[in-house]
Amino acid sequence: MKIVGIEELEFGAEDIATGKQFAKDFGLGQVDDDSLDEDTQGATFETLDGARLIIRAMDDAELPPAFEDGSTLRRMTWGVASAEDLDALREKLSDQPDYVDHGDSLECRDPNGLAVRIRPTRLRDVELDVTPINQYGDMRRVDQPSPVYTQATPVGVGHAVFFVDDLEASERFYRELLGFSVSDRYTDRAVFLRMQARGGHHNLFLLKLPHRGAGLNHVAFTVRDIHEVIGGGLAMNRRQWSTFLGPGRHPISSAYFWYVNSPLGGAFEYYTNEDYLTEAWVPREMQHSLESFTEWAIEGGIDAETRRQKKTSA
Repeated sequence: MKIVGIEELEFGAEDIATGKQFAKDFGLGQVDDDSLDEDTQGATFETLDGARLIIRAMDDAELPPAFEDGSTLRRMTWGVASAEDLDALREKLSDQPDYVDHGDSLECRDPNGLAVRIRPTRLRDVELDVTPINQYGDMRRVDQPSPVYTQATPVGVGHAVFFVDDLEASERFYRELLGFSVSDRYTDRAVFLRMQARGGHHNLFLLKLPHRGAGLNHVAFTVRDIHEVIGGGLAMNRRQWSTFLGPGRHPISSAYFWYVNSPLGGAFEYYTNEDYLTEAWVPREMQHSLESFTEWAIEGGIDAETRRQKKTSA
């Protein structure tokens, strides 16, 4: 059984119009979706590989109950490689809370209270021209400047980060039932999980904080390179969306990032350059620290007009 990707993120939004504008500005393409009732004024957006962001009204009957108050993620869909892989999960998931077998998909609630759906993947392969980066002793870009992006166009949904009440139960669900692998761990605080033994550093990050409770921290979208991370973040600041943190770099995954506060709940992240792991990788266990999580970062982002750090008024 192979989980191969994040297929859909369904949000319940307090302000659908603002959520739709945010998704457009973030660089997602709006698509026609006959499953959405026009009366709800919901909308569906896609990344380049076909992963979907669906925005619905908070009281939409199609949405499962929320695991936290306010606008937030209501259902997360994972893709498996084949119908046979889906069949392999039927018995494993059948005793989970709110289990439903839809025939072409399975649905249940994870230990954190989030609705999780599994179906055969509908993601598309994407081929992009990514300009090489020159490094000492490895000059791959010749007679060609690096690109400058006026905005980002996310390739896919790379990972999601959740606050959890019961870290052990949530980790057990994704590892034992869905086959995720541990990449790294913060002792008694958090675990980084990837869908397969070979793949990017993490597709899930489960984080337990005192007194926080269950909820969404952020969802992350892959882009081509560090230049698109910067271009995307500048474009969002230019359109008056506030930066949570970034640009910056995570030592634990090597990824460059820029987080933008989202009216849909949590934050949306642009990221690139994460570590690629295999079966040979030995998970690290460490105490959570600022140094291990963030090598460097700019709080509030970079102002799109001055190209300097944004200054907050006193």
